[in-house]
Amino acid sequence: MTSSPAAQAADCSAGYVGLTYDDGPNPGNTANLLNALKQNGLRATMFNTGQNAQNNQALVRAQQDAGMWIGNHSYTHPHLVNMSSSQIQSELQRTQQAIQQATGTAPKLFRPPYGETNATLRSVAQQLGLTEIIWDVDSQDWNGASTAQIVQAAGRLQNGQIILMHDQYATTLNAIPQIAANLRSRNLCAGMISPSTGRAVAPDGGTTPTNPPTGSCTAGITAGQQWSDRFNLSVNVSGSSSWIVTVTLRNAQRITATWNGSPTWDGSGKVMTMRPNGSGNTFGFTVQHGGDWTWPTVSCRVG
Repeated sequence: MTSSPAAQAADCSAGYVGLTYDDGPNPGNTANLLNALKQNGLRATMFNTGQNAQNNQALVRAQQDAGMWIGNHSYTHPHLVNMSSSQIQSELQRTQQAIQQATGTAPKLFRPPYGETNATLRSVAQQLGLTEIIWDVDSQDWNGASTAQIVQAAGRLQNGQIILMHDQYATTLNAIPQIAANLRSRNLCAGMISPSTGRAVAPDGGTTPTNPPTGSCTAGITAGQQWSDRFNLSVNVSGSSSWIVTVTLRNAQRITATWNGSPTWDGSGKVMTMRPNGSGNTFGFTVQHGGDWTWPTVSCRVG
């Protein structure tokens, strides 16, 4: 089998982005989606729901055969943040099993439905060897965005960033050739999502051949509401719209909610890395203080 012209001519000097498609596989569209991606020299991460994977195992294998990466998107797509730890575990574990049954490999990546997350969910995912992946850019395809709007959203992607799309929409399928052309014009390539960093990297997991970002940013922290067991903080970033803020908790503390940003976590759960998600340069989070009211430390770098 020969490579497509797009794949042969790829110049990835500006780095890699993560194309992601949620809620598959679907008998009505997944095969068309895979064909369009292959024809345009693109690889993507498919965040499958477990029930769809269980009911369409041949399509899961087709995703794998097409060179796509496969992630866990829960079994029934519920609001996991409203569920108990054991219910969450069932949702994630059954999806792991369904995908492993189809492909021989259990996923390493997990996308929570609706992008909703909390400490309990992250803990269960971590126990199952899963890295939580949100997104930097929302294509809004689920919200009726046109093909042109989806292409425009993908045009905002920068090195390492991830876009949310879905398996089942014709508008999303029709956007693929233009997304591919836009990435090529900007010397960006579709990469894999690293289970260790949660960012898009070269398909072999290697380092991205880019110049380091320049510039600087500052992060200012202000108080929000507080209760007996927890408090809210808000962080405002200035100096750059391409920021990465590191929030380091104190030993007794944990973060139970975040908003207006795209968080990832280190293995200890005590260091949160927040990136923009299209909601501007201010984000917030809730700290369960565990008796220590001292604010976490924040630092900013340009990414």
